[in-house]
Amino acid sequence: MRISARRLALPAAALAAALTLTACQSSDPDTAAPTAEKPPLATSAPAPAPTSAGPTPTAPRESAPTTAPPAATTPASATPAPARTTAARPTAGTPTARPTDDGPVRRTCAAGDVKVVASKVSRPINHLALTVTNIGGRPCDAVGAPLVGFDDSQAPIRIVEESKPQAVVTLMPRESAYASLILTGEPGGDTHGTTVRTIKVNLTTDSMVTVAAPEGTYVDDGAAVSYWQRELEDALQY
Repeated sequence: MRISARRLALPAAALAAALTLTACQSSDPDTAAPTAEKPPLATSAPAPAPTSAGPTPTAPRESAPTTAPPAATTPASATPAPARTTAARPTAGTPTARPTDDGPVRRTCAAGDVKVVASKVSRPINHLALTVTNIGGRPCDAVGAPLVGFDDSQAPIRIVEESKPQAVVTLMPRESAYASLILTGEPGGDTHGTTVRTIKVNLTTDSMVTVAAPEGTYVDDGAAVSYWQRELEDALQY
């Protein structure tokens, strides 16, 4: 009986030792067999990634402003003040500008304002040139045509109406105008001629200048005179 009990005790002791060893191995983390790790359950949705990155800061650079400040504007209802103009004053030694011939009449040239000369010309024949020059200090107008007579004649000679200019000739100081004095009419006509010594030039009806006629000046009933012209060439066309 002792033998049988001993034999039964040995297998039981061995089984207990084996169980103890197994329990020790399972509790040791270094010797425990690896097991498959299960993924952790998601507890919340991940935060969304930013959709765009902000500008990368850079060091500021010094630069001149590229945009000028806006100019002050005038309210639409305000009316701009008219610009002030200052008339230029003539300085000493500056000649006065001559007004245009078609300007308003300032005053008619009178005997005390001018000098009148009668002179011979080479062309056309039987013509004299009358020159009137402003010797005064103010402008005057050589109006119309001079009324011309010879010596003691009472009636003035004919005026060539075709020579009338488009505007009155204005004479500044030391300027001149010209008239053509036609001495005779067409050759062969029934005219009465004579040699004259003086020429009476009426600038106006009440202002007359008497000038010496060139030597040998012969006139007849066909004599005529043109209007005052700015240029001598224009006067001698008649």
